[in-house]
This record gives sequence, C-alpha cells and structure tokens, in this order.
Amino acid sequence: MSVPDTLSYVALLLSLLLLSGVVSSAGPRRSLLRFLGDGPDLPDAAVDLNSSNFDRVLKASPAAFAVVEFFAHWCPACRNYKPHYEKVARLFNGTDAPHPGIVIMTRVDCAMKMNKNLCDRFSVSRYPMLLWGPPPKFASGQWDPKQEKSEIQLIDDDRTADRLLNWINKRIGSSFNLDDEKYENEKTLPRNASDPEQIARAIYDVEKATDGAFGIILEHKMIKSETRAPLIKFFQLLVTHHPSKRCRRGSAEILVNFDDLWPSDLFPVSSQEITTLQGRNTLKSSSMCGKEAPHRHWIFCRGSKNDTRGFSCGLWVLLHSLSVRVIDGESQLTFTAICDFIHNFFICEECRSHFYEMCSSVSVPFKTTRNLSLWLWNTHNKVNKRLMKEEKELGTGDPMFPKIIWPPKQLCPSCYLSSSRKRTGTSQVDWNEDEVFKFLVQYYGKTLVSSYKDASLGTNRNDESVADDITTSTNAVAVPLGAAMAITFASCAFGVLACFWRMQQKNRKYSHQLHSLKNI
Repeated sequence: MSVPDTLSYVALLLSLLLLSGVVSSAGPRRSLLRFLGDGPDLPDAAVDLNSSNFDRVLKASPAAFAVVEFFAHWCPACRNYKPHYEKVARLFNGTDAPHPGIVIMTRVDCAMKMNKNLCDRFSVSRYPMLLWGPPPKFASGQWDPKQEKSEIQLIDDDRTADRLLNWINKRIGSSFNLDDEKYENEKTLPRNASDPEQIARAIYDVEKATDGAFGIILEHKMIKSETRAPLIKFFQLLVTHHPSKRCRRGSAEILVNFDDLWPSDLFPVSSQEITTLQGRNTLKSSSMCGKEAPHRHWIFCRGSKNDTRGFSCGLWVLLHSLSVRVIDGESQLTFTAICDFIHNFFICEECRSHFYEMCSSVSVPFKTTRNLSLWLWNTHNKVNKRLMKEEKELGTGDPMFPKIIWPPKQLCPSCYLSSSRKRTGTSQVDWNEDEVFKFLVQYYGKTLVSSYKDASLGTNRNDESVADDITTSTNAVAVPLGAAMAITFASCAFGVLACFWRMQQKNRKYSHQLHSLKNI
C-alpha cells in the first residue's frame, strides 16, 4: 500500500472513530440517522392536504389538535422552513411518532390553483402561515384575523422547530422535546381513570382492533368449514351493532361476498378456483373498516411500553360496546356470538381457554341487555384480577396503566356501595349494579360513539334505522347462499337485518351459483 493510500485509510478510520464517539455520547437510544440529520430519503411526516381532501381528512382525524401550514412551493422561505416543520411533525405524525394522536401536522400548497378558494377561506396573507385549532373546526369553518372569538388561532412564534414546539407545549401544557423517542416522555398519555370523555377517542382504537382481528384470521387461515357459522354470526353482530359506521359498512361488504371469498363445502370448487376468487376480492378483505379509517397508531389504548395494552384493550372496548348496543331479545345470541368468536379466532391459547371457561360456566340464558353487559363487565374484572397477580409477580405489566378493578371511583362514584382491602392486598367492592349498568351504557355507548354523532344506541335503535343502515352500507341485497344456509336454523338473530337477508335469499337460486362458478 502506498503512503497516500495509507494516510487516506488512517484518516477514514479516525473519522469513523470520531463519529462513533459522538453518537455514543448522545445516549444508547439516539440513532445514527437522527445524529446525521433527517436525510433526503425519509418521507415527509406532515400530511399534504388540498381542496379535495382537506375537510374529509381533518374531520376524520382522531387528534385533539391540528396545525395547518399554508405555503407556496415556489417560496424560498417556505423551502427553508420545511425542515423545521418536519422536525416537529415527526413527533406527532406516523407510526414511529413519540406522541401520536395528539396533534396532526398538515400543510396546504396555496400556489396550486385547486387550493385558491381553500386558502382564501382561511385568509392566507403570507407564506408560510400556520394556524392552530381542533381538526373539526378546520373541516367545517374558516378563519378571519378580524374575528374576535375563534377556536382557530394564528401561530405567531414559529420561526424555528424549537419555537414552534415551545408554542405548542405552552398551548396544551405539555413538555415535549425534539429529541423525544417513541414511548418516552409519556406524561401526556390519556388517563381514562380521570377523564371519562377520553373514551370517545377509543372509537379509532376499536376500528384498529377490528381490522387487526380480521387480519389475524386471514393471516392464520382460520376460516374453515367448522368455523364459518361462528364467524358469520359475529359478522352479523358487527354489521348491526359495531360502534363505527365504517366497520358496519365493511363487515356488510365482507358478509355479502362471503361465499366468493371462502366457498363453502356445499359448492365444491378446486383450490385454483378458490385462489382466483379470493384474489379478486383481496381489496375487500384487506381492511374491514375501510381505507379512510385512521389506523396508524393506538390512541386511547396506547400503553407506556410498546408491548402493553393496544390490541387487547381495543378488543375489550369493542366487546363492551357491543354488549350495551344490543336490545334485550338479542342478548343471548350476542353472548353466543362473542364466546364462539373468542373460542375459534382469538390466537392467544391461554386467554382463549380462560375466556371460554367463563362462557361455559353460564347456565341460564341471558334475557336482557343489562344481564349481558354486567356479565361481560364482571368477566373483564375477573381477567384483570388474574393478570394483576401474574404481572406483579413477573414484572410484565404497564407501570403507567396497571390492571385495576374497574371502573375506579374517579369514573363512577355511584357504582360503589362500599369497598375494603383484604389482607392479601386485593380490593373487595360491594357494587351498585344498577349504577354500573347505567355507567356502562353511557361510557361504552353514547360517549364512545360521540365522535360519530351516532344517536342509535341500544333500545333507541329501531328496525327501520337498522335496515336503512344496511341498505346504505352495501349495494348487495342478499346474503350468499352458502352463508345463509350456515345459519338457516338461527332465528332473526339481530332484528330486521337477518330477516331482511333471509327473505331476499329466496331470490338467489342454486343454479345461478353454479353458473357463476363455471364461468370463472
């Protein structure tokens, strides 16, 4: 090796050593990528909006606050400001954001002709210009600097990333830092024990859990001849009583195409034909609650650690919501649908076994919504008691969200007649079950669906509203023949829905099914 080559090699080694020393001094969790800068290959964290999606995206956002940057792509100051805005946006937007679901960071290019009226609506007078407010207020409103009282405000100190974040921290009483990593600085995690309104944000977690459960079923190929009927019954329940309209619509789409997606044994087809059928319906089966649902991260159900809460929390909220939304005559069918779904499709074997054991211990059929929802509430507390003990012994619980007997007094003081603590350290509560039931209906019913302004709850839902809901949810008019025959002996399971489908089923002929399969 020549002298120049040797010197170059030594210089390279010294540079690498110096770089590694600086990175390590920044802490073990400080990434090399963050040290070097964001880099040109990272996608933008801020959400680009325009006149065609502005109202829809902000109306659907689960975030409590929004920042909208109005800019022009030709503006040099805007280009120079973008890295500052992106640094803050990465704290709140995206799957790896340290603090998701609190602020949605967006931008609108006012230099695009299609956005002229949108920018005029918000009195854009300079670039860049940042506005702050609740997302729905942007979706339905406008901003005028002369207006004295408005929930939309001009951000007047945004020249750098530090100053913008400081403005946000002052506004919402937080202490976020540009160096925050995922699951750090969790002082602003939602505390459902102190704020009953937080459950309204769980609607997005329920959608995420619904999609996740269906994704697990598909991934593990759990739909078989013996599991078709339980799944169809659960879909019936979702179509009629899921708290999210998006999920009701998606469940209906999947259910009416069930035989095409998963042909029954009644109509034997080759494996190649099944692959073709399922391939044609990949889009329909990929997301039960629709593409527009914001599923990037957990919000209400987010734990302080990556492996706590999340999916199990979202699923529990869904089940509780279903239990209070059904009417008295549907309570036993709902109980069976939930128990069979967990038994056949919940992939945690120990959890599935424990839950089904509690289902099997029920000897008297449920006749009222009250009895069903109280049974599920009591079952959930039994699970919490068991996990409380195990997590304490193993140290596997979430330190910020330990398992508790629920609801705590902060949420429902009237639910408690008396409470005491045993020598073992466990709590003994004498419950007022009438008050518990009222609380469950309010919490998992009206408050949960308040994001959708959904007034149809429990006994308030009539047959006509259900029929309208299903009619608008799908263009199909009948359950496929195989799916219908799988539940032939069931009564009108969930109000008018099942009756409607069974009546329409008469118009669907066996010969038509065979003809369709032959033409594939």
